[in-house]
Amino acid sequence: MSTSTPVAGRETGWRTPAIIIVCGCLIAMLAFGPRSSMGLFIGPLTETRGWGRDVFGLAMAIQNILWGAGGPFAGALADRYGPAPVLAGGGILYAAGLALMSVADTQLMLHLSAGVLIGLGLSGASFGIVIAGFSRMVPAEKRSWSMGIATAAGSMGQFLFAPMGQAFIAGYGWQTALVLLGGSMLLVPLLAGSFAGSGAAHNSKVAVTGADIGFLEAIRQAFRHRSYVLLVSGFFVCGFQLAFVTTHLPPYLTEAGISPGLAAWALALIGLFNVVGSYTSGVLGGKMSRRYLLVGNYFLRGVATAVFLLLPITPVTVLVYAAVMGLLWLSTVPPTSGLVALMFGTRYLGMLYGFAFFSHQVGAFIGVWLGGVLYERTGSYDVVWWLSVALAMFAAIVHWPIAEKPAPSLANAEARA
Repeated sequence: MSTSTPVAGRETGWRTPAIIIVCGCLIAMLAFGPRSSMGLFIGPLTETRGWGRDVFGLAMAIQNILWGAGGPFAGALADRYGPAPVLAGGGILYAAGLALMSVADTQLMLHLSAGVLIGLGLSGASFGIVIAGFSRMVPAEKRSWSMGIATAAGSMGQFLFAPMGQAFIAGYGWQTALVLLGGSMLLVPLLAGSFAGSGAAHNSKVAVTGADIGFLEAIRQAFRHRSYVLLVSGFFVCGFQLAFVTTHLPPYLTEAGISPGLAAWALALIGLFNVVGSYTSGVLGGKMSRRYLLVGNYFLRGVATAVFLLLPITPVTVLVYAAVMGLLWLSTVPPTSGLVALMFGTRYLGMLYGFAFFSHQVGAFIGVWLGGVLYERTGSYDVVWWLSVALAMFAAIVHWPIAEKPAPSLANAEARA
């Protein structure tokens, strides 16, 4: 076992780091785009089918929990065989889920398409797998930057697909809109070919770091490390907030008198400003304390949401809130994934970040499901909004004691190697 070992094989000619980064960013953009516009389909789908928002909310909750539950397995496969087959398979499942969602005429079919298929597709085709691939091909001093640029690309997908999805719905109807979005996901398997040959059985110009202790031992050591457990716990809050806002903000705004078009642009604005926020977070993560970045992020989220709830809902307050939340939206991802890499190296990064992301998606499940259930029972989202504020403050506190250094168990394993 060695701390830093290049992996055997040869790099294929055209698959340069620049090409892989471009293709990876396009994959992140495509994968994050359609799922971030799901909230736009609540109104037309529930109107057509006569279902309550709790039915749609449960489908989105299933999607989020399976996205998270599949993350560690998809990450482990990417660590072993490379991101290419994982990304390609995820893209195909994602496309199938969107297409079947367009013809779902029973609640079970909605849950299987929008929930199960899209959720599993996201676990294989999301930016988490792209980040794991990038981590093997860039030097340590640029790793945080690469994580930031992958996350920023996902946000650009939200900026582009939210108004595009609304335009498709307005121009062709919600069912055709879903088919068109599904068709875009078929580009993912094509782009995934750029990652071929970057698994543990292949070559990488950048050494893989972390002791070769096996998947099960890596999991055991990670969950015995206090700082990793705190990081995983705090990431739960990020998922809760993002899923709730993405799914329930559009109907919340339209009920308050905001037009559906402006509600779609609010989601788009979150994506646009998150391009700046995620990239900046990635750059700063290579220069300053990552835990301080996370503490500040969650604290500011809580303050921004509280102010938004206390002010009258107008086009100005909506757009300002969207811009502020956009800066904070996925800017948690580069410091979170960076801390996992710092604690345990890159050898099992896909899998260990996958477990952290599973916590994120448990939060997403609860946030999106609770939003639908409480709305149907109370006719309001107020309880979940204020719960989101309280959880933001909890996350700020939880991240404060995290130790930014390699895990002692990892150091001991390396010493024995």
